[in-house]
Amino acid sequence: FAPPYKGMVATIAGMTWARAAIFWGSDIGKDMMEEAFPTLPSSVVTLTPPLITSIFVQCINQPVVRASITLQNPESNMKNIRESIRFIYAQYGISGLWHGTSAGILKTVPKYCTAIIVKDYMDGVLPQIDPQSSSANSDALIRSAYKSATAGLAGAVLTNPCDVVRNEMFKTNLSLMDTVTKLRSEMGWKFMWRGMGKNLVAVSIPVASTIFFTDIFIQYNQ
Repeated sequence: FAPPYKGMVATIAGMTWARAAIFWGSDIGKDMMEEAFPTLPSSVVTLTPPLITSIFVQCINQPVVRASITLQNPESNMKNIRESIRFIYAQYGISGLWHGTSAGILKTVPKYCTAIIVKDYMDGVLPQIDPQSSSANSDALIRSAYKSATAGLAGAVLTNPCDVVRNEMFKTNLSLMDTVTKLRSEMGWKFMWRGMGKNLVAVSIPVASTIFFTDIFIQYNQ
């Protein structure tokens, strides 16, 4: 596949297992914590599982993330993810595959923690569905759409600065603090909003879709 589709299969596979692991791990972790520690505040029970799960997933997924972004560089003549990984390893060693992990965690962890917290919050404040209503199924879909869209947008807006920093780290191979300093000197604090429109599409739609289709799957399997 030529740009922008080079590395598509590896990228989709990486994103799919990562989101599945984070949302599944968060739900299972929350249930386990509620059972094991019934006196813990609800905020701790809600936040801890996605925090731990998303950090773990980001560390495992980082080489694929780094390789896919390197592959998508218009100046790159590499053909696939394997070539990109070999190139990064040859240039920067094994540690180069995890370069940008700090920025990746700053992007991924708040994004999913925010999405899950907002999802749970919306689930609590939105009107409950009357199971006896003739429009119960469609009402449940509309409710899920509101919940999913709000969670996806909140995660995308919050993590846009971290997305900018992470991508710049991959392009320049600078450290986290050096990258932030460089962006500030070039753009001021406006760098935090760079690419916001594209990020809303790239982040909010997948996250919202994951939540929405999970709700549908649960709804029609009850």
